[in-house]
Amino acid sequence: MIGRREFLRSIATGACTAFLPRAVAQAGAGTGKPNIILCMADDLGWGDPGFNGNAVIRTPNLDAMAAGGLRFTRFYAAAPVCSPTRGSCLTGRHPYRYGIFFANEGHLRDEEVTLAEVLRDQGYATGHFGKWHLGTLLPDYSGKGAGRNPKENCMTPGRSGFEEWFSTEFAVATWDPYEPANSHGKSHDVRALYWHNGRNVTEKLAGCDSRIIMDRALPFMRQAVAAGRPFFAVIWFHAPHAPVVAGPPYKQMYASYSEGEQHYYGCITALDEQIGRLRAELRRLNAADSTMLWFCSDNGPEGKDGTQGRNRGSAGPFRGRKRDLLEGGIRVPALLEWPARIQGGQVTDVPCCTADYYPTVLDLLGFRAQGQPEPVDGISLRPLLEGTRRDRPAPIAFESGTQVALMDERYKLYSQDRGRSYALYDLVADPGETKDLAAEDPARVAAMKTKLDGWRESCQRSLAGRDYREQQRKEGT
Repeated sequence: MIGRREFLRSIATGACTAFLPRAVAQAGAGTGKPNIILCMADDLGWGDPGFNGNAVIRTPNLDAMAAGGLRFTRFYAAAPVCSPTRGSCLTGRHPYRYGIFFANEGHLRDEEVTLAEVLRDQGYATGHFGKWHLGTLLPDYSGKGAGRNPKENCMTPGRSGFEEWFSTEFAVATWDPYEPANSHGKSHDVRALYWHNGRNVTEKLAGCDSRIIMDRALPFMRQAVAAGRPFFAVIWFHAPHAPVVAGPPYKQMYASYSEGEQHYYGCITALDEQIGRLRAELRRLNAADSTMLWFCSDNGPEGKDGTQGRNRGSAGPFRGRKRDLLEGGIRVPALLEWPARIQGGQVTDVPCCTADYYPTVLDLLGFRAQGQPEPVDGISLRPLLEGTRRDRPAPIAFESGTQVALMDERYKLYSQDRGRSYALYDLVADPGETKDLAAEDPARVAAMKTKLDGWRESCQRSLAGRDYREQQRKEGT
């Protein structure tokens, strides 16, 4: 790889309040810049929260957030597993462009310009809280073992634009994460748990892990408001990823269900409680109106069918689960609450994606990242949010393992054998992907395959460093 990200940090600033209503211009501690929060659950299925129809799992705060904002019925994780999706949130680019092909693979490369870096350079306080999963936190240790190659794949939130970070390398238990009995995998090493600004947190942290995360995020926001700075907070919960452990009060809420259900349902309700706590704090800080509060999951639910052990997630009416590029693996629950700009109770079925965060936030703020390598895969959702467009002008492409897919406004082209054969689904008429239309519509298959092939070739050029070399040429370095 060439250089460091110094040559990528040139930012051109546009007027950031010209299109914002007075409520936003007066908020954000008088800066005219709204706060941004990206919340993400881990392995939460589309059918798990109440706002998507679940009548068992109690999610009153997420349901209130949905009622107060915009609910996405076709929101997609960029990948069917966690690490790649997380990279897309911060870069707007598909992770196959920079080598994060799967969970615990690769790292967020230095040459990528993250949303945290852009916002930090525009005066934002930037903080990451919870699961990182975009590189190891030490150059000589990974809780995944030597095979993770920590020397090559070390990349911390602090090196990616976050001034404040309280983070773990990968998943930890959703209750009492410092208890050896709850360890993720075989490692009981405290280095596999929380790190705060580069210091390993060795004191025992007990209770609900979602609360532990929020306990660090809220003071960060308070300090930013007190200092008159807008803030960018990334809050990536571990729930309901394994080890799925619910504390006694949350298990008791589901006492009539099986032990596995008690744990799974309980840890989601515990997460929901922290969303309520966050929303209440924003109101207390008089920052709710001026804050873009996003919520989604990183992929579909774990487990073969959602009926075994503690893997009880629901993909709703969709086929497939985590690790699948079928709808159940990538269509995730998602919300946006922004009272100053978004009228409550809205629902959209326009396809949107985690890669859209980056261009959407920058477009809404009037910022343009001169140094960001191109192409960017996400699109700005500003026209959708402002009501000037009701469709998606560009398809969404996916690749994971042996699977590839391309989705436009209505149809989805899907292959599970690296493109040797394809299925075609009409997601409007058949969201469960039960009827393959490929034989009936070969012309559409051919046209979509051409687009998908072109995208895959583009990703290969990016992976080889072409985007970085081209950006270096543009910058004259």
